[in-house]
Amino acid sequence: MLDHLIKGATIVDGTGAPAYRADLAVQHGRITAIGSITDPAGTTEDAHGLVLTPGFVDPHTHYDAQLFWDPYATPSMHHGVTTVAGGNCGFTLAPLNPDRPGDADYTRRMMSRVEGMSLAALEQGAPWNWSTFGEYLDALDGRTAVNAGFMVGHCALRRHVMGPDAVGGQPTAAQLDAMLRLFHDAMDAGAWGLSTTQSATHTDGDGQPVASRHARPAELLALSRAVADHEGTQLEAIVAGCLDQFADEEIDLLVEMSAAAGRPLNWNVLTIDAAVPERVPRQLEASERARKAGGRIVALTMPILTPMNMSLGTFCALNLIPGWGDVLALPVPERIARLRDPAVREEMLRRAASKEAGVFRRLTDFARYVIGDTYSAANQGLSGRVVGDIAAERGQDPFHTLVDICAEDGLRTVLWPMPTDNDPESWALRQRTWQHEDVMLGGSDAGAHLDRMCGAPYTTRFLGDCLRGRKLAGLETAVRMLTDDPARLFGLRDRGRIAVGHHADLVLFDPERIDAGPARLVHDLPGDSPRLDSEAAGIVSVRVNGVETVRDGAVTGAVPGKVLRSGRDTETVRAR
Repeated sequence: MLDHLIKGATIVDGTGAPAYRADLAVQHGRITAIGSITDPAGTTEDAHGLVLTPGFVDPHTHYDAQLFWDPYATPSMHHGVTTVAGGNCGFTLAPLNPDRPGDADYTRRMMSRVEGMSLAALEQGAPWNWSTFGEYLDALDGRTAVNAGFMVGHCALRRHVMGPDAVGGQPTAAQLDAMLRLFHDAMDAGAWGLSTTQSATHTDGDGQPVASRHARPAELLALSRAVADHEGTQLEAIVAGCLDQFADEEIDLLVEMSAAAGRPLNWNVLTIDAAVPERVPRQLEASERARKAGGRIVALTMPILTPMNMSLGTFCALNLIPGWGDVLALPVPERIARLRDPAVREEMLRRAASKEAGVFRRLTDFARYVIGDTYSAANQGLSGRVVGDIAAERGQDPFHTLVDICAEDGLRTVLWPMPTDNDPESWALRQRTWQHEDVMLGGSDAGAHLDRMCGAPYTTRFLGDCLRGRKLAGLETAVRMLTDDPARLFGLRDRGRIAVGHHADLVLFDPERIDAGPARLVHDLPGDSPRLDSEAAGIVSVRVNGVETVRDGAVTGAVPGKVLRSGRDTETVRAR
């Protein structure tokens, strides 16, 4: 007897092939038959009028910690994601040196600062009972509803071997050998490869550049060569130019790393904006040069405009604008005084408009900000209003108005910047860019920056846009971009497609309703910490390894996910 039978679904198999109507059988976690099926089954459902696709694969999530207190990887799983990639940007929770118990606290504070994770949630929600990377994977095995695979973070490797000297120091020959042995052990245990960062925006809990930012090219290339010794492994790297445009030396480094490993290297995130037409060709130059050198560089890009809020009271993307961090890090009374100083505001605006601000320039059109939650009587009635309109009424420039509003709330005011790249030209540029062979959808950061952005719903929002909105991609192409494309990049065995013998990671949805709801702030993390959430619309069912994990918007409580280990669950994808 079959475990489950889905009758009459419109199947979009993930390959880009035309949709077709058929029944699909699931048994022992795999797809066992597709066609006209009359065999008896333990459960049967009528899927006429519904679309059945492979489970979505999110290639950049930072779910390393959240899976301990939230095995359902919410809200991603609600939006059809069945496989997540973690260990991104050089940051992982393992390995930890057992001889330095304080390293766990350092790691928690770093993750809180650099990835916007709640420190209380990190402290209360994860067991921190591992030392090796393999022990970390074992701690997750059998307790997640989604499949999850993890890179090993360069920062953790450096900290384990070099201790506090990892920040600012260079490894001795013996330390580099130790780092390489540690890295090989992690990949033997199932790590997907190396992730690293050289980004100027990445600082630890002490405000210092994170450990991997101090690594020189020789160290990065030694680690990259180690990747080549293990089946089913990858590279991921972040450099300062990822935020705007690569420098020549950054392209050289990425190309050399991929060529040394003989493996693809992915980076994020490619920001597409018609107002900066030179950015896309410059960023994709890295891909073109990599192919000539025997490597492959893949850019991740988001197919939606991610909901993102700001605040002058807590750390957010505004702190990353050159010259702004020093002001926004001051104690609140002093910060308000400085922000109310016209000379300080003028200098901040000058720095915000400079070339060195890079991609953060798109956050500095303060007239286009919408006021969110307010907390004072002086700001009553301002929620939902546009700053530019309020500034016009007051006869002020928009940033002056924004500062005055926030000061009245003790800087707690929630601010929502309206996207500057929501124009037809930018969407047309995205459509063209998505067709490049080295551009892939992803970069949700679903488990990071939890109270500031909500990228997890990109899957359902993109499908809804393709079916009923801008229609920049057909359904079959859109599904392939969310499923088979990332599965093939990572070399996932028997995942990413609907085919007999493949794992039954499946999403069943109503094409008339598929979409994502608005972002809303909820307090459901350990320690009552806040995060942004978004409900999925139109998702009827999600199955992971054949077991239903979501039905009509509610989790079932099942945890059939697997920790996907390199070699066993991934096959080698060579750069050429």
